Amino acid sequence: MLFTDDTTTMLQAAVVLVNSAVSIDTLTEVEDLDQWYAAYIHTDHRAAGRQELESVRAIRPILYELLSSDRDTTAELVNELLAESGTTPQLVRHGPWDWHLHGVATDASPATRIVVDTAMAMIDVVRDDQLSRFGICADEHCTGIVLDLSRNRSRRFCSTACGNRNAVAAYRARQAKD
Repeated sequence: MLFTDDTTTMLQAAVVLVNSAVSIDTLTEVEDLDQWYAAYIHTDHRAAGRQELESVRAIRPILYELLSSDRDTTAELVNELLAESGTTPQLVRHGPWDWHLHGVATDASPATRIVVDTAMAMIDVVRDDQLSRFGICADEHCTGIVLDLSRNRSRRFCSTACGNRNAVAAYRARQAKD
């Protein structure tokens, strides 16, 4: 296991959230946010309205910078984000999760919680010198974040769509040569 379950889940959640702003915005309705929450069991308290959606949409550039920076910049950003939020790390247990770490009090806004929980997950990434697990999608028309948790570090594309598009283009290029 590379990271703890909660760290892995938060990194995956952050990548999906960031990539929702790449190309076609896939986080435009409250229902989209509901689906993201359901997939990543992120928070128990929510306003579940348009204002919450907009606050979560607004943090995507912050998370993009956090996930795509070099190690020193990431460490600086983590420190800034944790200081700005007035973190109160707590061990908590809820839903299907056993004891794990939350970086803010339970009454923090969902957007704050997402930023802080991502920053907390990035602490493990920086300490373990695993920023090479992150990259920018190999599709020349995409700027999505890639999180590669594979053993051989072979993941190059942010999504199946980008991978398929490049496979088809490579196939067509080979066919054109013949």
